[in-house]
Amino acid sequence: MLDRIALTLSVNGEPREIRVAPMTTLLEALRTELALTGAKRGCNQGVCGACTVLLDGRPVRGCLTLAVAVGEREVTTVEGLAPPGQLGRVQEALEQVGAVQCGFCTPGIVLALEGLLRETPHPDEDALREALSGNLCRCSGYVKILEGARRAVEAAS
Repeated sequence: MLDRIALTLSVNGEPREIRVAPMTTLLEALRTELALTGAKRGCNQGVCGACTVLLDGRPVRGCLTLAVAVGEREVTTVEGLAPPGQLGRVQEALEQVGAVQCGFCTPGIVLALEGLLRETPHPDEDALREALSGNLCRCSGYVKILEGARRAVEAAS
């Protein structure tokens, strides 16, 4: 077994010290070392988007990102978008339109949209669709998810 490496990750605005094996993914570190379980292991190949987190404000696949490669860059998980007991703007918009069904994909979708809105506060329909294109939802036809995305854009205006 390989030695574990001491890391300090900046997660949701707080420095967090962990020890991980060199090949530990960011997803594994968040879930097992920090008990932040919003990001999910879906396909474990970077295809489904369930493991999406923000790295310096941009969406990345936690299952494909090694924890040791993150360094001191800022990691934002769905748990860090709003104070406990409250919803972030995208979460609230999706909830208002009934876009959440089983909820497995929701954190990844929320973070994909949040990343887009941080970079492009007023995206058009094509940009919304592109931002969501890497997130699979097996429960919906995406109609409500897109409606919620539009609502989040309107709320930011």
